[in-house]
Amino acid sequence: MEQIAKLQGKGMVLLKSLVISYFVTGLLLMLLAFLLYKFHLGEGVVSFGIIVIYVLAAFLAGYYSGKKLKSKKFLWGLCVGASYFLILLGISFAVNRGFGDEMKDFVSTLVLCIGSGMLGGMVS
Repeated sequence: MEQIAKLQGKGMVLLKSLVISYFVTGLLLMLLAFLLYKFHLGEGVVSFGIIVIYVLAAFLAGYYSGKKLKSKKFLWGLCVGASYFLILLGISFAVNRGFGDEMKDFVSTLVLCIGSGMLGGMVS
């Protein structure tokens, strides 16, 4: 019974870290959209900005989970980064009704999300 309570506590930490990461993602995407509107940024700048937002959000989620869970921080950061990516993938699939020509971006985004989440956990 005690192990179930510990597992639920860890699950809540992971859920909170994902909520934080998506809150940060939403705020930064709104800022990027404002900058795009105001300064007519090019496609390359916007793509780079989106990558930076993904990395920062996954890093913060990994950092939060590492701070709260205090053991195996890198592993929890990795789990949060992977979960962040899977949610992004699900949203992208739902909006676009499938995967287009973004398969090369798929692998790089996966590596960036997992790596930055794990780094956030290790730094915490």
